[in-house]
Amino acid sequence: MPVKRWSIRPPAPPEALKQYSQMLPLLAQVLYNRGFDDPGRARAFLDAADSSEGRLLGFRQRRAIDQAIARIRQAVASRERVVVYGDFDADGVTSTALLTLTLKALGANVEPYIPHRVDEGYGLNSAALTALRKKGVRLVITVDCGIRSIEEARLAREYGLDLIITDHHSVGAEVPDAYAVINPKLPDCSYTEPMLAGVGVAYRIAEALLMVASNGRRPPALQPDSLLDLVAIGTVADLAPLDRQENRALVRRGLERLRRTERLGLRALLEAAGTPPERLSARDIGFIIGPRINAAGRLDSAMKAYHLLTTTDPAEAAALADELNRLNTQRQERTVEAQERVRAQIEVERAVDAPLIFAGSPDFLPGIVGLVAGRLTEEYYRPAIILEHGETESRASCRSTPHFDITHALDQCADLLVRHGGHAQAAGFTVLNDNIPALRERLMELAEEALRAEDVAPTVEIDAELDLSTITLEAVEDLGQLEPTGSQCSAPTFAAFGVRVADSRMVGRNKDALKLRVAGSSGTPIDAIGFRMAGWQPEAGERVDLAFSLEINTFRDKRQPQLVLLDVAPENARQVVRA
Repeated sequence: MPVKRWSIRPPAPPEALKQYSQMLPLLAQVLYNRGFDDPGRARAFLDAADSSEGRLLGFRQRRAIDQAIARIRQAVASRERVVVYGDFDADGVTSTALLTLTLKALGANVEPYIPHRVDEGYGLNSAALTALRKKGVRLVITVDCGIRSIEEARLAREYGLDLIITDHHSVGAEVPDAYAVINPKLPDCSYTEPMLAGVGVAYRIAEALLMVASNGRRPPALQPDSLLDLVAIGTVADLAPLDRQENRALVRRGLERLRRTERLGLRALLEAAGTPPERLSARDIGFIIGPRINAAGRLDSAMKAYHLLTTTDPAEAAALADELNRLNTQRQERTVEAQERVRAQIEVERAVDAPLIFAGSPDFLPGIVGLVAGRLTEEYYRPAIILEHGETESRASCRSTPHFDITHALDQCADLLVRHGGHAQAAGFTVLNDNIPALRERLMELAEEALRAEDVAPTVEIDAELDLSTITLEAVEDLGQLEPTGSQCSAPTFAAFGVRVADSRMVGRNKDALKLRVAGSSGTPIDAIGFRMAGWQPEAGERVDLAFSLEINTFRDKRQPQLVLLDVAPENARQVVRA
């Protein structure tokens, strides 16, 4: 396993921080170090105002938008059977719920369709289109999928099915020949935010539909703001970049809605997880809500998660919340088991230094291979490809580091694949088993060519070095202005060196969380918690170096700062680079 190194940004010049007189020094330091050398830009970033309402109607790909909206309105007016076809992850489920609820509010004869992960696999499939045609469906609208469904789009045309594709994934060499294709990543698209999640694209379409239907003369059939809790969940869970103004604005507004959500299923889910809705953060979406929604599609049917998000029956909401909680626990156990098997395989094959992890088993559940790949990429800091082997073909999930575009690599292996698609750091594919050896060899070669030694050395980027005695409740609350934090906008990270461990223990159901009490120069201990840190436990009295973010821990109405550990090591054991 590679040893982490810490890269610490230098302190901002005192004269530069004078511009930030309205902010506490710690927040000003973080903003300056992240490139906001102008207080006006910094304030605009923190405020994350959303000035994009209705923007979808004005971007260059207007013809596709006009066609899509006109066709949907025609289907609503004539009561044609319409299907919203989504994906089985949290982004796809929230997208499906959002657009289905919108169309129902407009009076459409609409139903959702989310393929089963095991029986059908990701995205549009021919068998589903055949079944929908036999049921009399006339219009299929995809959400969070479809941009690489070339053959399926041709089949839809043969069937006389009008297919509207809405997606946000990377565009391939060919664009499907559908009735309309809406994707902010299309080359001819000038929409201001190409990095929307699938649910973000679905929201802008729903917003446009509601705006056109009301024509400014009457209230819309559904207030677009009421959908923003779904947008926040899908955007954060799909790791859409939160350094982008539009995503930040949508998630911030969505979190406000989520904290007072009227969706019975979400309230039941939060209650089952023991999480008060009024204090929800983007982190809670990422670690509590998203995994439970994803668990349905990973181990059972994603339609359970869809029904949780849309039910109006309190009893059904409670039952579905309990079921998703149970599936999530099962998902955690299966992921740990598979991760340990791959880790053992890597050690036996002495493949620790390989540029890419490539492993699989017929015993791996298709719903957990992506999680296993993600954990291994995090652990070994290199691309990971984990396969679920079938009789004649296998399905795989891939996760990568910022230095290796995994979807681009798969594009270079397209001749060996049945299908593939995804993003730069997360993708999936289906491959005939006969092609697996050649695929492995080619991907290894591509990774070898692309990755330098320093690219596979995991680096913890640190905003500032702190003395623990300077951490106050007021300073941590001030850092909260950076929310929402997540992908591409991580929570501020700090380092403290040579701190004394006052108390040390392992906690959690699996005893894999490290709980410390640590003291800086003042000698006053502060709590610290590190999740999935079972590898090394310091002893009381030992001196350690810490990398951490900060949060406020509330216990019995008492609020106090707490360190969230990202790395812990004996004093002077880490390579430290001062950028």
